[in-house]
Amino acid sequence: MRIDYGVTRAPARLFFGPGQRRAIGRAAADLGERVLICTDKRLAALPVMEEILNDLKAHNLQTIVFDATEPELPLSGILECVAAYRDFDPQVIVGIGGGSCLDLAKLVSLSLTYPGPLSQYYGEFKVPGPVRPLIAVPTTSGTGSEATPVAVLADPERTMKVGISSPALIPHTAICDPELTTTCPRGLTAISGADALAHAIEAFAAVSRPADPHLAMERVFVGKNTLSDNYALSAIKLLFANLERAVEQGDDIEARSAVMLGATYAGLAFGSGGTAAAHAIQYPVGAQTHTAHGLGVGILLPYTMDFNLQDAAADYAEIARAIGVADSRESDEVAARAAIASIRALFSRIGIPSTLRDIAITEDHLDSLSALSMNAARLIENNPTPLNPAAIRQILTRALQDA
Repeated sequence: MRIDYGVTRAPARLFFGPGQRRAIGRAAADLGERVLICTDKRLAALPVMEEILNDLKAHNLQTIVFDATEPELPLSGILECVAAYRDFDPQVIVGIGGGSCLDLAKLVSLSLTYPGPLSQYYGEFKVPGPVRPLIAVPTTSGTGSEATPVAVLADPERTMKVGISSPALIPHTAICDPELTTTCPRGLTAISGADALAHAIEAFAAVSRPADPHLAMERVFVGKNTLSDNYALSAIKLLFANLERAVEQGDDIEARSAVMLGATYAGLAFGSGGTAAAHAIQYPVGAQTHTAHGLGVGILLPYTMDFNLQDAAADYAEIARAIGVADSRESDEVAARAAIASIRALFSRIGIPSTLRDIAITEDHLDSLSALSMNAARLIENNPTPLNPAAIRQILTRALQDA
């Protein structure tokens, strides 16, 4: 394992474990007096939200709830929330929910701190400074947004979803309570977990760059490094061992805890190591099919690993040995193939489709998808095997035909 260079970007505080949601009130009181909660209608109606609101009230905090977060986070929803609560002037923004709720909290905080439009911040290192303090409380185990410098939104002027990447967007406090995930539906648990596993695998096998002292100041995603490697490998082991049980037995708090910890570790890994081909290609695939991010990533990941085998065999072999599907007596290539086969089999067991045909991609889409994938330049550049439109079309063709 490379030990000469490492980068970690993380929340100032990260509280993990069953019942940790009861720290929200005190954590918010440390940061301000007026609190805006960003969540969705389903969560806002649950008894746990009343519990959280009572906790905030007990700490003498003025609290307003925005409960209209939409999946895939359209720009219009961000602007609606900002317009509604600018006069309230919240000092703390709390995101409670899945990735869209957490990303909404990040982007509302950004919008309340600096002038618009948000489009001027698309890309890396364009946020000019600190935003209003954020508390992230995930209720799914997938995006890792509670620990990352990234927020993703859907802008109608762009073909694909776009990202804003800046260390300023890392939440001040992450509160990860696996009890909040026990009501997460089976299908959402599966695709969220697939996304988390992809985060960890892509970070672990990302391109390795020279350890320039300025690298972490110029790139949010620096590529493979020793600190992200440790988070990534821990995440992979937790997710591989526990995701299926969390999908099948949603009330199993031990499995839920392991998967949530794995997803958070994966967020810490890709927050500096970055993601790669599966995520880059999913953006146009998701835009074309209007399917969930984690679903597309889950379909694509084994095919991108197949493509990367020539350059990432040693990394995939290390993964195989860590999850117990190969040992040191086998060559790296044999072990790497075992890792890919095992990921493919896990995804099949939890209901992830095996081909892009299953989400209505056809041969006619492949040229445009190949070209559009190249727009995710920071992810394309992070892939261990160089990518161009022809290479991406090769991946897509295999993912369409399951050849």
